[in-house]
Amino acid sequence: MKPIKLKINTKAQNYSIIIGVNLVNNISKILKQNSINFKQCLLIVDKNISKKYIYKIKKSLNKKKLYVHIFRANEINKSLNSVNKILDILLHKNFSREDCVISIGGGITGDITGFAASLFKRGLKFINIPTTLLSQVDSSIGGKTGVNTKYGKNLIGSFYQPNLVITDIQFLKTLPKRELICGYGEILKHSLIANKNFYNFLDKNNDKILNLSSPFIEKAIYESCKIKKNVVEKDEKEKGLRKILNFGHTFAHAYEASLGYSKKLNHGEAVILGMQSALRFSLKNNLIQMQDYHSILKHVSNANLPSKINKYFKIKDLNKILSFMTKDKKNNSNKISLVLLKKIGYPIINREYQKNILSKFLKNELEN
Repeated sequence: MKPIKLKINTKAQNYSIIIGVNLVNNISKILKQNSINFKQCLLIVDKNISKKYIYKIKKSLNKKKLYVHIFRANEINKSLNSVNKILDILLHKNFSREDCVISIGGGITGDITGFAASLFKRGLKFINIPTTLLSQVDSSIGGKTGVNTKYGKNLIGSFYQPNLVITDIQFLKTLPKRELICGYGEILKHSLIANKNFYNFLDKNNDKILNLSSPFIEKAIYESCKIKKNVVEKDEKEKGLRKILNFGHTFAHAYEASLGYSKKLNHGEAVILGMQSALRFSLKNNLIQMQDYHSILKHVSNANLPSKINKYFKIKDLNKILSFMTKDKKNNSNKISLVLLKKIGYPIINREYQKNILSKFLKNELEN
């Protein structure tokens, strides 16, 4: 299948996402086709990436001066300390703003690489090669970069668009099923907030997508990216519309943080649980159409996605979850701001609720 190209046009930067198979073999050619030039570059590589892929990338870039920095990607290392290590290499090797950093890994690797790129001499070239399904459909688009602190997730960061995103399906074949489910959660979220036809496609083909069958996986990635592109182009800095992308995330980030970002619950699984919490809260507040509510929960069940928060939490965790929800960066008052759903394709933003209302709701979720 021929690579698919999706153009993203923001005020800060116009760039392309190239989606296809075995793209890493031809990186030099892809860079040339997209008019990206540099003399030296730093590859920031997730430790889990197979050496054969790194070899292919280095071979394709053999005319450039290359440095490699191996990064152990996890939520704890998504920190200012990791960003400083990258900046130190760039300064030591005397990189200029015309040089380049290339992220090869999932969303965490892309986030810290993009953040370091935004800080170095106020911005150098940044190419993202996302290697997980989650990063291919989510964090590689839109320019959000950042790190975690002890106060919460992604609280220090910047908006910094890449110069190019190269999405190679080949990487997905090395991922465990749990990682694919993690990315599928964001694909499902995009369909729920923006496109019922795409949701119907997922409902019919989720098994083929999770088995990486062509052309279903390419279509799922492309359509998902297209939804995020349309939102980001209209609202790059999350002033209004872009908030819809946070559907399920206020719950999800609190679930992750409450478990200390442990392997027990990864980001995509937390988002799937968070969306279901948001759906049930929408139903409780008479917002969502019953038919759509049941359809989505049936889809989650049929695709074997995580569905019960009480599998991960007990009643004793309630105050901890609420504490993280109140600290969420999307809140503008002492109330908790949520993105909810009216029907498939119609999200509701800027709904604010008192902590005691959510406490009662979550207590019920944890008990049932």
